[in-house]
Amino acid sequence: MQTKEDFLAEEALIVRNSGEIPEIAFHGSLHYLCEDPEGPLLALEERDLTLLREQALARYREIILRDLTPENRDKSIYRGIRRSIYNWERLGKFCRRQKIRVGESLRAEVRAALLAFLCQEAAEVEERRRCSCLNCSEEQLRRFAGELGLAAGELPPGLRGLCRGE
Repeated sequence: MQTKEDFLAEEALIVRNSGEIPEIAFHGSLHYLCEDPEGPLLALEERDLTLLREQALARYREIILRDLTPENRDKSIYRGIRRSIYNWERLGKFCRRQKIRVGESLRAEVRAALLAFLCQEAAEVEERRRCSCLNCSEEQLRRFAGELGLAAGELPPGLRGLCRGE
């Protein structure tokens, strides 16, 4: 017979390895664990919810950083900076609904990844080693950078020519 910890471990794994919208997997797990007549009908404690939230946050981190990793630009898993922006927004909404904060360490990690990505992208386009893959508008990019704590002066010059989004 499975214990509460067994059920939680399985669901935490599902949330952690969810697809593009970890919040859906999080709520699906809550439904299965607590309300689904075919589920274990558990009464979750705050520490149980924290475990599932942490897995959702870890998945958001993974998919945001995936699209800020230059080595992924030519891979089928790559969705572009616009997807990182959308996932950052989804993460923020998830955190507000769950009454938790986006940790400063995650914000700093995403900020550093964005800046490194943009610097490499700008250099490679300038050297004509590749065409720009920035699939967002300059306005979207600047707003994202600002939310992460990057000032306009910290961004590489020439972004307008690199951005090709709406």
